[in-house]
Amino acid sequence: MSETELFPGHVARLGVIPLDDLVSRAGLELLQGVIEGRYPAPNIAARLNFALVDVSAGKAVFRGLPQEAHLNPLGLVHGGWAATLLDSALGCAVHTLLEGGEAYTTAEFKVNFIRPVTPRTGEVVCEGRVLHRGRTLAVSEATLKDANGKLLAFGTETCSIFPAANLLRR
Repeated sequence: MSETELFPGHVARLGVIPLDDLVSRAGLELLQGVIEGRYPAPNIAARLNFALVDVSAGKAVFRGLPQEAHLNPLGLVHGGWAATLLDSALGCAVHTLLEGGEAYTTAEFKVNFIRPVTPRTGEVVCEGRVLHRGRTLAVSEATLKDANGKLLAFGTETCSIFPAANLLRR
């Protein structure tokens, strides 16, 4: 499988984590494997030019580079780009706390846009942290900041946690 440059300095294979590993390995181990290249990065990372760069228990950090391909008709980066980056950090923060055999999906997502993002914004950092992890629900929060630490957007998310065996790929 060939590698793709997600944005300058971040190269990865693209694909999905094998289902056998999803149902047997802890979430933190899987996401560390994505960063280390043992597992592929998701396909969306290449299309939206972002990458998972750091994880620890209850935390996930992404970096992204807004580009002209992400512009809306007004010449600003579409809010969906920032929202997708936030959703990724929010969900992956929850993923770090999953045990083998558990999976998650977004149940609710809220985003607040503070400043416009343009290609001139440059590289951004999105950090997600888990606020609460229960048996079937987890809640996380994330910030999206520019290189100077200015807040661009923030969000919160509730994730449903369920048995990974329910993930049937056909």
